[in-house]
Amino acid sequence: MFDQFKNMKQLAGMLGNLGDMRQKAEQLREELARRTVVADAGAGAVTVEMSGTFEVRNVTIDPAMLSVLVSPGSTGTDENASAGDDDRQMVEELLVAAFNAALEKAQELVREETARLTGGMNLPGM
Repeated sequence: MFDQFKNMKQLAGMLGNLGDMRQKAEQLREELARRTVVADAGAGAVTVEMSGTFEVRNVTIDPAMLSVLVSPGSTGTDENASAGDDDRQMVEELLVAAFNAALEKAQELVREETARLTGGMNLPGM
């Protein structure tokens, strides 16, 4: 029960400093835009770099992975087409996994920085 009063006191103090909070929120957005997270899938076969504002900055596919996809001398037979489809599907799955991992890391970065800004208070929309 007393925790609620403590949170209300913190909230009242924060509301008194609303202009300051807006400025800090803008600074947080700018900082998150500068920060990056990196995630990979397939033991580094696919790597995604994403900003704290969820902007994809870079995608890297290991050259060894590319050589599997673009094998010289493909004859275009049904057997080669089936193997190519399997390889393509594997790379697509690795891309999805790497993007999702980067997104998860970026979301965690936002949570950490927001908690730092708000002093650990869980405020909706922040």
